[in-house]
Amino acid sequence: MGGIFGVASKSDCVMDLFFGIDYHSHLGTRRGGMAVYGKASGFNRVIHNIENSPFRTKFDKDVAEMEGNLGIGCISDNEPQPLLVRSHLGNFAITTVGKINNIEALVEKCFRDGHTHFLEMSGGSVNPTEVTAALINQKDSIVEGICYAQEMIEGSMTLLLMTGDGIYAARDRYGRTPLVIGKKEDACCASFESHAYINLGYEDLKELGPGEIDFITPEGVKVLQKPGDKMRICSFLWVYYGYPTSTYEGVNVEEMRYKCGDILAGRDAGEVNPDLVAGVPDSGIAHAIGYANRSGVPFARPFIKYTPTWPRSFMPTQQSQRNLIARMKLIPVHKLIKDKSLLMIDDSIVRGTQLRETTEFLYNNGAKEVHIRPACPPLLYGCKYLNFSRSKSEMDLITRRVIAKREGDNVSDKILQDYANPDSTNYKEMLEEIRSELNFTSLKYHRLDDLKKSIDIEPCKLCTYCWNGQE
Repeated sequence: MGGIFGVASKSDCVMDLFFGIDYHSHLGTRRGGMAVYGKASGFNRVIHNIENSPFRTKFDKDVAEMEGNLGIGCISDNEPQPLLVRSHLGNFAITTVGKINNIEALVEKCFRDGHTHFLEMSGGSVNPTEVTAALINQKDSIVEGICYAQEMIEGSMTLLLMTGDGIYAARDRYGRTPLVIGKKEDACCASFESHAYINLGYEDLKELGPGEIDFITPEGVKVLQKPGDKMRICSFLWVYYGYPTSTYEGVNVEEMRYKCGDILAGRDAGEVNPDLVAGVPDSGIAHAIGYANRSGVPFARPFIKYTPTWPRSFMPTQQSQRNLIARMKLIPVHKLIKDKSLLMIDDSIVRGTQLRETTEFLYNNGAKEVHIRPACPPLLYGCKYLNFSRSKSEMDLITRRVIAKREGDNVSDKILQDYANPDSTNYKEMLEEIRSELNFTSLKYHRLDDLKKSIDIEPCKLCTYCWNGQE
C-alpha cells in the first residue's frame, strides 16, 4: 500500500505538506518523498528510506530547506517517489498509489510506441510510477494522458501530478483507493486519508468519484473529468488499512469496526462464554470493543503492543523477521491471561503464522481457552488490485493450503466458490482444519454478508475479490 498527499497554497506549503504526508505513515514503512514547486526556485524533490527511522525524523532537515506554494508527496512500501519528469507536456512531478499487473506489457508497448527507456530499480524491476508517467506522456494533454493510463493499467492507479500551475488529482477508474479534497482559506489539499488535513485547519470539501480527475489550485478545485458510474472500493480499508479517524464514502473506519464486532457478537450469542474480549493490536481493538459492547463480556488488553520501536509486523521481506517482530512487540499482562477464557478478534488471518504464535503466547502465559474471531471472511484469493499482501503465491494463504490438502493442486473456481460459502459443508470443515492447525479453542469468521452490513454502503460499490473471487 501507500499514501499520497498534496497541497496548493497561496503561501508556502511545505509544513502542511510535511505533516499531511506524515499522517499517512501507517500505510507504509519503506520510502517517503516530497516534491515542491515555487516560481522562484522551480521544482525540488527529496526521497528518503524510512525503514529504520520515521518520516518526521528523516525529513525534518529538508523542511527547513524546501520552499514552494505547490507540493505533493507520499509514503510508500515499494518504489521511490515522487518522480520529476520532463516531457513534451512540460515539467511535472508525479506520485501514485496502486498496483500495475500488466507492467511488463506496458513497458514493451512504450518501447514500441516511443522508443523510450526506463531506469531499472534494484532486482531488475521498473518503477510503476515511471511507467504511469510514460503512459501519460503518450498523449497530447495531461488529462488525456491520465485517462489513457487509467484505461491501459490492469490493477489500480490513483495519482497526484503537479505542474507549475497546480495539481492534477486523479482517483483510479473504479475508486479502489480513496482520494479526498480539503479546503481552508488560501489553500486546498488532496489526500488519501481524510484525517490527514483536519489538524492543519482544512475542512472536508469533496471526495473524488471513481475515475474523476480534478485540478487543484490555491483558489479552488475544478473538475476536468467527471466520475464514472462503477465503483469497487477496497473493503479492507475499513477492516484493516484505514486509520480509525478516516472516513471513506461517508463511512468512518472506527464506527464500521464497532458494527463489525457487534454483528460478530450477535452471531456468537449463547455459543461461547469467555471471561474477556480482546483485540489483536492495533486494528483488532475497535472490532473487539464492538463485540464487548454487544455481548456484555468485559473488554480488556491482555497484552500490550510496544509501539515506540517496533515497526508493523508484515513489512519485512523475510517471514522469519515478520514472526520475530510480531512476537517481540507484544508484552503480556499475566493477571489478565492466567486461568482466563479469552476471545480474541484480529482483522484477518492470512498465513496464520502470527496468530498461531500469539495463541501459543497466551497459552504459555496461562490462558485456559483462546477463541478467535477474524473481522473478515476467510481470504481465498490474492489481491489483484492493491499491494495488500506481500505473498508471492496464493498458496501462502492458510485457506488455500488447507483446500489443496483436501482437493489436490488443481482446484476449480467452482470448488473455491463452495469454500467461500459460509453455509457449505466444505467451508465448515475448512474452518475446523484451520482451527485445529492453529490450536484455537474455537474459530468463527465474519461472514461476507455481515461485512457488507458493517460497511453499509451499496454492496455493488465494494471490492470483495479476496474473499469470493468476484471482480
